[in-house]
Order: sequence, then C-alpha cells, then structure tokens
Amino acid sequence: MRLLPVGERALLVELGSGEEAGALHAELLRRRAAGTLPPVREIVPAARTVLLDGVEEPERLAGELPRWTVPPLAAGSRSVTEIPVRYDGPDLAEVAALWGVSVTDVAAIHSAAEFRVAFCGFAPGFAYLTGLGEEYTVPRRATPRTAVPAGAVALAGTYTGVYPRASPGGWQLIGTTDAVLWDSAREPAALLSPGARVRFVAGAEAGP
Repeated sequence: MRLLPVGERALLVELGSGEEAGALHAELLRRRAAGTLPPVREIVPAARTVLLDGVEEPERLAGELPRWTVPPLAAGSRSVTEIPVRYDGPDLAEVAALWGVSVTDVAAIHSAAEFRVAFCGFAPGFAYLTGLGEEYTVPRRATPRTAVPAGAVALAGTYTGVYPRASPGGWQLIGTTDAVLWDSAREPAALLSPGARVRFVAGAEAGP
C-alpha cells in the first residue's frame, strides 16, 4: 500500500492489484456505514487505486490506513444484477479464435462467469467488470470503431463492459443488451456501481 497526498484534502491509495483495491473500497464503505470512518466526501475506486476526496484529516487517515486489517472481498456480499444479452456481436468469431473455442463456447463461458464492478469511468454508466480469468484476456481492436451502439457488450484486456450510449470505442463487441445502463431520471442513475455483482443471462429479454 502506497499513500500519496492529492492537494490539501485528498489521498490516493495505491494497491498491488485490482483485488486489493476492491477489498479496500469495500472496507471503506463498510466503515463509513458503521460510522467508524473519519469524514470523507467521496470514495472513488479505479483499477489499482482508491481516491479519498474531501478528507478532513488526511494525515491522520494516512497514518491509520496501513494498520487496518482489510478482509478479502466476500463473494456473496451483495445481490446479483442480471443483464440480459444476445451474443450477436461482430467480433464474436474473432474472440472465439483468440480463446481457441467455438462461438457457442464464448457465450457459454461469458454467461457462466460472475462479474464484479471494479470501477466506473469512460462515460456515465460505464462499468469495468472483472470476472473472466487471465486466459480470456483479449486485446483492444487495432483500429477503434468511430461508433459503437448503446448496449454493446464488449471485452478488452481482462474487462467486460457495456456501452451505455453510442460512442467511439475500441473494445471487442460480443453481444447486445437492451438494459439501460444510465438513466438520469432514475435513482440511482447508474445501473451498476463499484462493488456490484453482475451476471449476463444469455437469450433473456430485458425487463421494464
């Protein structure tokens, strides 16, 4: 664990892995809910970091954090959000070739995994989901598309993501969902938040 001051009221905590960052994020939320975390305005996880913003006593918290016992993430700590998906993406065959399996196997492997939202970014409602093993790593496309449709289910590196709106993108597209990832009229607006558990359900229809 490495702690870096960011301005006068923020700390950036660098961890050794995404799993460690996720575990620390969960522990920070648990302590805040229990009233045992010093005042912090925002807790923002990323790939291997957690940013604590609006910290009233950053030096004190920086001294306490390394002494915490942070338990590993509990697999069943939150309910699972199911996202219906049609495995009809234009890069499905390419992903199958990279994995050395059939197109049908890609759908079976992806829908069998349980994912966790590691962090959010890129666009409102876009969640970076972990859950596939390292053996299923895929590269980004050599030439990004100028337009990826909303609802595209995609892979890049070890992550899965769903494009919440039409935008340029270089991820490998393996499917489509009608689920609404971001709705400013909804509370919360984002369907997925850091720490959420997610499963993709093949062939299911989206709900209301």
